[in-house]
Amino acid sequence: MLYRSIVTFSAVAISIINVSCGSNKAQSTSQRIPSLKETFKNDFLIGTAMNTAQINERDSQAAVLIPQQFNAATPENIMKAEVIHPGWDVYNFELADKLVAYGKKNNIKINGHTLVWHSQLPAFTRRMQSVDSFRTFFTNHINTVAKRYHGKVASWDVVNEALNEDGTMRNSIFLQRLGPDYITEAFRLTAAASPGTELYYNDYNNEQPAKRAGCIAIIKKVQAAGVRIDGVGIQGHWHAGKIPLKDIEESILQYAALGLKVMITELDIEVLPRNFQGADVNQRANNVPAQNLYPNGLPDSVQQQLANDYAALFELFLKHKVKISRVTFWGVNDGQ
Repeated sequence: MLYRSIVTFSAVAISIINVSCGSNKAQSTSQRIPSLKETFKNDFLIGTAMNTAQINERDSQAAVLIPQQFNAATPENIMKAEVIHPGWDVYNFELADKLVAYGKKNNIKINGHTLVWHSQLPAFTRRMQSVDSFRTFFTNHINTVAKRYHGKVASWDVVNEALNEDGTMRNSIFLQRLGPDYITEAFRLTAAASPGTELYYNDYNNEQPAKRAGCIAIIKKVQAAGVRIDGVGIQGHWHAGKIPLKDIEESILQYAALGLKVMITELDIEVLPRNFQGADVNQRANNVPAQNLYPNGLPDSVQQQLANDYAALFELFLKHKVKISRVTFWGVNDGQ
């Protein structure tokens, strides 16, 4: 099942394009299926998340599929603070530099992920007692990383997952130490360190009305301060047969009305039970044998539901393609 998803979804994508163009021509079974990036080349970028093995080109199948199918990429973990900034004055740019080189070699635009996130912080930040020391870490981290990759990444997820489900601000270490203006300050610092790079706020479930309202409030606050914010990322961790299409469409419209680009940044559709939010694959049910309903692969009925859901989503994305600049899958295959 792992690499079947790319081929299956490519076929779905072609069917969407044929419908949208009004084509009645039958597709020959022997005809080459265009890649995802070819299919949507006039609509929006098509991206994938990349893990360490893929960045190091140790995954032979992904090494073929990624440059073939995608024109954008987001690192899963290697640009997060615990990896790239493990000590107070210690930075490790090795893997991030490899990702940038990979993107240049394969004509793939890199989205930096992420500068400010409450999770996967280096351990030393949790031990800091001084607010001034934490603020120095915050400022130095953004300045150092954003400046290094200025002109090398196309965009940054500047702040990631700063909201609760009800739209209030998450009681993160950043809120506790720096106060509610830390988001505006993060965008201010990044804009100064990396002019011309697109700057995004990224979150999950921010297509849901309450969280959407909180997200809009953040955006308006940043804009009111005269600070640049270019777009908002809707992560898109959804469940088969339960895609909230109405909420997604309303969110695209409302975010675009603020003058922002909209990205679908971490798209995956779960077919197994999930009782968590976000993209941590270690929490997924396929890692718990008792919860994995399909150890031998998806039955045809579930595979069809998955295909139908992707078709419905991309019909919606195409409807609003002038507002959407990128759609990124959270992984190269179903197992990732």
